[in-house]
Amino acid sequence: MINKKLLITGGTGSFGQAVLHRFLKTDEFSEIRIFSRDEKKQDDLRKELNNPKVKFYIGDVRDMRSVESVVKGVDYIFHAAALKQVPSCEFFPIEAVKTNVLGTENVLDAAIKFSVKNMVILSTDKACYPINAMGLSKAMMEKVMIAKSRNEEKTTLCGTRYGNVMASRGSVIPLFIEQLKAKSPITITDPKMTRFMMTLEDAVDLVWFAFRNGKPGDIFVQKAPAATIETLAIALKELYKSDIPINIIGTRHGEKLYETLVNREEMVKAIDLKNYYRIPADNRDLNYGKYFSEGEEHVSQVEEYHSHNTKILDVEGMKELLMKLPEIRKDVISD
Repeated sequence: MINKKLLITGGTGSFGQAVLHRFLKTDEFSEIRIFSRDEKKQDDLRKELNNPKVKFYIGDVRDMRSVESVVKGVDYIFHAAALKQVPSCEFFPIEAVKTNVLGTENVLDAAIKFSVKNMVILSTDKACYPINAMGLSKAMMEKVMIAKSRNEEKTTLCGTRYGNVMASRGSVIPLFIEQLKAKSPITITDPKMTRFMMTLEDAVDLVWFAFRNGKPGDIFVQKAPAATIETLAIALKELYKSDIPINIIGTRHGEKLYETLVNREEMVKAIDLKNYYRIPADNRDLNYGKYFSEGEEHVSQVEEYHSHNTKILDVEGMKELLMKLPEIRKDVISD
């Protein structure tokens, strides 16, 4: 990939920046383009990096002209631009469609038009058995990518799907830390609720793996440990040497007991790659008999891959993983 150009859409977001910083540590790319709507975030990042290899482009994935102007000339695309907040998408679902579905289609079409070598889209566990507008829009985004990959020979279109990234914006870990520092009770919804525990570095590894190994229409999932919310809360209390109480407030609307990264139907065809699952594209044609008159008896016997049946961390294992986070390491070691 030396002397190749990479485009990161949504490059000023937490995930986009993590990918950017990882690739800046290598000589894989001669130029990295950041495409996003927020000029303030771009200006802050430009000043922070002060790196001529990084080029900034203001634009919106909803606007095909601005998308084409930034895609032309690049070799690889990591597509992270999205509306991700569940409540926002729930109240404004058509906006989620415009960005997550139609905006993604614009980037896919531009990648094909300009013969980009490889494009990886970023999806989420909420696209599995979706129960909210954000998950539904991401599920449709995956379907659009797969559909366009079927007849495309020059550009490899594939995707990654991940659970909650530890300590990312809007996740529970920053909330718990804030409560610990304020010496107010930690509020948890259901102590037995489980969540995948993936560091930002793990998430970037998944993207890198997809770039190197993706075939048309593939979706990659990284195997990750999980923990109960109670275990997470106890581990943080012990790291921060706090004796504040834990209050159980009850499950919130639309909140799942566990996360699913690979559904049952996908697990039937998923390929185990040791640290990852590769979900190959469903490449049936419009011969409707293959959908309605032909079945697979063993589908009902397969279990999906979710945060209840992966490796479950105990308190010590959770503490070890939490100490990989720079913000926690800084707090704990300084104490």
